[in-house]
Amino acid sequence: MMKQEMNKVKVYLASPFFNEEQVDRVQRVEKALGNNPYVGEYFSPRLEQLTHLTMYTAEWADAVYRNDVKHVDWADVVVAVIDYEGETELHGARHGHVDSGTAFEIGYAIAKGKPVIIIHEKSGVVNLMISQSCHAYLESAEAVADYNFINMPKMPFTGDVM
Repeated sequence: MMKQEMNKVKVYLASPFFNEEQVDRVQRVEKALGNNPYVGEYFSPRLEQLTHLTMYTAEWADAVYRNDVKHVDWADVVVAVIDYEGETELHGARHGHVDSGTAFEIGYAIAKGKPVIIIHEKSGVVNLMISQSCHAYLESAEAVADYNFINMPKMPFTGDVM
């Protein structure tokens, strides 16, 4: 995390980080958030693994859930990476699905009235619940470095939905 600065936003970064490709992507988004002049502080669950608890236990799961929800509540905006490995056939092509944890964080943020900025590097069809609820749709991690989180320009998804 970075020091909070006046008139800058707090960002929650929702993203899968289960393999090397996903870790590389979320690290690039973290770097972009760190370089964005409108971001004062960000929370990335990847960097907050609660290593004092035994992974995959009920205690660990409850603590991770509560910590992540607390930080979505804390944030002004959620940046969510929707690239994931699962695929389905639609419109004659294979398309990836959103990680279920990331989908939960997006839905929770929307329910709390927080804008959601989508990062989608793997082009293709987007689930209509994501496409219709996102405030802005960006096609690269690096685009986050230039996004104006103060003025929050609306950048709708314009591709195929499922």
